[in-house]
Amino acid sequence: MSPWRFDYRPHEALVAPARGKPQLWRVAMGMVLAAGIFLALAEMIFGTLLGLMEPETAAAITDPQNFGQTAGGMIFVLMQIGLLGVAAAMVAMILHGRMPGTLIGPFGPAVVQFVVVCVAMAVLTVVVWGLPPYPDGGPMEQNMPVGRWLLLLPFALVAILVQTGAEEVFFRGYLQQQLAARFRSPLVWTIVPAVLFGLGHYAPQSMGSNAVTVAMWAMVFGLLMADLTARAGTLGPAIAVHFFNNITAMVLMSPPDEMSGLALYLLPFGYDDEAAVAAWLPVDLGWMFVSWLAARVAIRA
Repeated sequence: MSPWRFDYRPHEALVAPARGKPQLWRVAMGMVLAAGIFLALAEMIFGTLLGLMEPETAAAITDPQNFGQTAGGMIFVLMQIGLLGVAAAMVAMILHGRMPGTLIGPFGPAVVQFVVVCVAMAVLTVVVWGLPPYPDGGPMEQNMPVGRWLLLLPFALVAILVQTGAEEVFFRGYLQQQLAARFRSPLVWTIVPAVLFGLGHYAPQSMGSNAVTVAMWAMVFGLLMADLTARAGTLGPAIAVHFFNNITAMVLMSPPDEMSGLALYLLPFGYDDEAAVAAWLPVDLGWMFVSWLAARVAIRA
């Protein structure tokens, strides 16, 4: 299998349901409508939940200074992002006359591919963790007792699956498929969603001088997931890779600042240590490419 062979024939079946109403104005309106639905649902559902909590608990979850630094706050954030998938499904029905399941692809093959790639990613994760140490500033610190981490693990996995699944449904499902229904060139339907995905990860207030690089890395990840989706004909492999990528970054080890509430270990540097983050970024890029290749081997694409 050559890594540079582009067999996107399976993508045609995934795009077929989008060809009925492929107009660009529908896609543009869909993005605006999806944002509105997402915000409305978030306010209605999670705003209500916060209102039912004790004020101290609600304040701890929503405090920007402690963003995602508690287990409850982290699960709250991940489940809220899951509403993006609901918004994409509603837009697909309202503006394009599509059933939500068409955004993922044929259910049976999608599940099989998801499971196969998850197994490959699990093996890859174990192998990588056994390699020599990566660049760091010292040993990792345990974030919580193993027993508590194990109790939280099922909830963490469900929340991350909801979050990553929603992002894939919106970017590689709705946007990629609708653009592919309008434009034949992969340069359009892979790059545009990837750029938007990268912009969504642009956070100069957290990443400082590394913000542009982190956003570019997210864009590269989006391109790899777009390619994987086109080869597979379902979102199953992309969701699996994204799922394991976030498990590594959120559940196994995380920087000791935002989004660390579910991690077993904390890295010896935070996002404010710009030099250490910059040294880590090449490792992260390598992990993305190896994950993409592992997924391709798993689905024989």
